[in-house]
Amino acid sequence: MDTPKGVDRLPDGPVRRMFAAAGQHDLDAMVAEFADDYVNITPNHPDRSFTGRAQVRSNWSALFMGIPDLTLEIRDAATGADGKVWVEWASRGTRRDGVPVEQAGVSIFTPREDRLTAVRFYLEPVERASGDVNTAVQGVAGVDSTGPRP
Repeated sequence: MDTPKGVDRLPDGPVRRMFAAAGQHDLDAMVAEFADDYVNITPNHPDRSFTGRAQVRSNWSALFMGIPDLTLEIRDAATGADGKVWVEWASRGTRRDGVPVEQAGVSIFTPREDRLTAVRFYLEPVERASGDVNTAVQGVAGVDSTGPRP
């Protein structure tokens, strides 16, 4: 496995080390970057939120096992005045059953004392056939976005 494309966009510290280890499929090195009391908040799917690095290990172990060619790409990153690291990133690969997978989104990491203590996680599957913007607006608003305006 390779170091993720764009990892050089990340600041030195636990976010960069975590992504570098994940790109190498080095589970132990990756999990070592998380605090024991790490909190993963998934706002778009609240029931998927969890606490603890044991769940990080479980999640990524399944990903590495189920998607042996999993690759990561850092598309952009920024560090806020509060020290949080915003990362736009993507992952892709092919599951063992031959199904291609692709995800993209943003994660907002909170590092403290050289470990990752929290994240707001917005990574989602990429949908290539979910309709255009008018279909999306209609799905949210319940009305056709191409019709007359009030």
